[in-house]
Amino acid sequence: MLTSLPNLLTLSRILVIPLIVATFYIPGGSIRWIACALFVAAAITDFFDGYVARRRNIVSSLGRFLDPIADKLLVASVLLMLTAFHRLTQIAVLPALVILLREILVSGLREFLAELRVGMPVSALAKWKTGLQMTALPVLLVGDQAPSWLPAQILGEICLWLAAVATLITGWDYLRAGLKHMTEP
Repeated sequence: MLTSLPNLLTLSRILVIPLIVATFYIPGGSIRWIACALFVAAAITDFFDGYVARRRNIVSSLGRFLDPIADKLLVASVLLMLTAFHRLTQIAVLPALVILLREILVSGLREFLAELRVGMPVSALAKWKTGLQMTALPVLLVGDQAPSWLPAQILGEICLWLAAVATLITGWDYLRAGLKHMTEP
């Protein structure tokens, strides 16, 4: 049911992506704060879409399909734009790459396991990884436009590195679990 509140929240996360991307092309410091606010609003919908769906017992196949895609599209688009506009240090591009590669790996793995009718639940560490990403990215969107007393770029990149470490661990955990099903006759 496309018009259920949880699905509308998920769709809003996808629809905000072009707005966030557009902010990269508009000069000025205040636009970075707008990008940050848009990202934070989208990240909040990530919590509430699942919460509302479970609370109201309106979990849908469409929602289970769209939710992880919306998350990946949002994170990937911001990471790519931060990289393209040189708003990450060269070394911070590495955790961004790790995060993107893991997302592709896990998506492929989930698709493969779905064909076998094997579920792959989200681990607690994966939720922490998402939290670290959702903290790092809005801070990095603001970047050098943060108040001078706040080292936003450094804090954002530290969170990005922590998210990348969690990404590697969870990616390995998921891959190891999936390999059991891939090696069965």
